[in-house]
Formats: sequence, structure tokens, C-alpha cells
Amino acid sequence: MAAARANWKGHLRLSLVSCPIALYPATSESEKVRFNQLNRRTGNRIRYLKVDAATGEEVEGEDIVKGYQVAKGRFVEIADEDLEAVAVESTRTIDIDQFVPKDEIDDLYNIRPYFIAPEGKIGAEAFVTIREAIAATGKVALGRVVLSTREHVIALEPRGRGLMGTLLRYPYEVRKESDYFDDIPEIKIDKEMLDLAKHIVQQKSGNFDPARFEDRYEKGLRELIERKAAGETIAAAPKEVQAPNVINLMDALKRSLAAERAERQSASAAPAKKAAAAKKPAAKSAGRARKAG
Repeated sequence: MAAARANWKGHLRLSLVSCPIALYPATSESEKVRFNQLNRRTGNRIRYLKVDAATGEEVEGEDIVKGYQVAKGRFVEIADEDLEAVAVESTRTIDIDQFVPKDEIDDLYNIRPYFIAPEGKIGAEAFVTIREAIAATGKVALGRVVLSTREHVIALEPRGRGLMGTLLRYPYEVRKESDYFDDIPEIKIDKEMLDLAKHIVQQKSGNFDPARFEDRYEKGLRELIERKAAGETIAAAPKEVQAPNVINLMDALKRSLAAERAERQSASAAPAKKAAAAKKPAAKSAGRARKAG
């Protein structure tokens, strides 16, 4: 994957210490399969036009302005000059305002991560100084950054030789969990059932290894595209079989545990079988050598 271009360039400042930096997207979805919409009859791509909702006539770009609906069918037009009146300060500087423990930042507030690196060699020393100062606190630095006219809170923490900045949501963007969880009843679980569930969790426990993740849908899409491009006829996939409606929870837990144990035994036996199969030809060749001698 090629290195991404900087999304933002400016300065990072801790009190009177500052340095030029650049923000790079830490993640990417550009490698995923993307579809175009086509005219089934001609095979040509579909082009979307901007039209007047009432007249149906196409509207030129210079005649399109921003608007906010204040009532049904009533809009307030907002010009670029109006937006400049609410432009926030320090659009090209991330000022570190506060240091907070990382575990106090709820995961719900995380939006997306960026890699932050010094821009040029001039400010490298100041960058490293700020990075090490953040590391020494054992906390996360909070600042503000303006991206696409919007101001965001950004959490900064050391990562390797650079920094990782995570954009954070504002409180009004986070929904209340009580709206979804309050109706869940409080149930006292039988100890035996809970112990069985814990055993299943233990059987499935391991270390986090993203290399084991496979986007099976993405892989299937690419294989499908290759087959279609080669002129192959694609048969419809069988309908997904619905999971059985298990009424007895205890029975379901016991069967789940037995299945997990069998799967683990099969997985642990596979390397031994492979090793044994690899040794067999070597043993035969050694026997032949002795016979020949």
C-alpha cells in the first residue's frame, strides 16, 4: 500500500514550543471493491445531474448555494462569506490544552486515527521534545484541529517515532446507552450455566492478531469479478440456513462447549499429523540407504 498524502499541514504547539507537522490518514478503505452504476441496456455509466426539485431543470454549479431548512419547505441561504464569520481561530495550529488519562476517554468518542509526523527536518527536535513530554506524563494530550472548516478535538499519544492523533466526537454526537439498554431485564443466571459459558470463553481465548482477520466478503467479491470478467456464469448461492431455535439454554451451552473442545483438539492435532506425514518419506529413504549398503 502506497503512503498516503497528508490530509492537513500546520503546527503542533505545547505552550511556547512548536513545530511544523503533517497529518496522514492511519487507515484506508480505498483498496475495497467499489461499484459503478451502469445502464443495463447500454452498459454505459450513470451520470447524476443536479436538478431543481420543483422545476426538474438542471442547475449550474455557480447557481448552487448552501441552505439550512428551518421549517418544512423554508430554507435559509448560507453564503461562504457567512461561514467565514464563524471560522474558528488557529486553523493551522494544534494547541495542546490538556492531558488526561487514556482510560477516561470512552471508546464511543473515538472517530478515526491519524499518523502525525514532523514536516521537514527543521522542527524535528521540537517534535521529539513534545512527543517525549507526552510519553513522560503517561497520559493523552488533547488539542483542537480544523479539518474541512470543522473544528475537532484530537487526542494525541506517542506511537513509535511519531504521534497518533484520534479525532473525538462531541457529547451531542454520542447517544445515551440508557435509551437502548434500560428495557433489558435483570436476570440472575444459574451458577452452572455461567460456569459453562466461562469455559466456552476460555476455550475461545487467545491473543489479538489482526493478521488472522480475513475479509471473506471482499475476497469473494474479487473472485466473483474475476470469474465474471472471464465470461463464467455464476450460480446463485444457497440460501443461508437459519440457526436452530434452542429452547434449553443449559443444553445449548453443553453442546457448545463440547464442540469447542473438539475443534481445539482437531486444530492441535493437525500440526502433529503434518509433521508425521513429512517424516515418512525421509524414513523410507533412510531404509533404502541401509539396504543398499
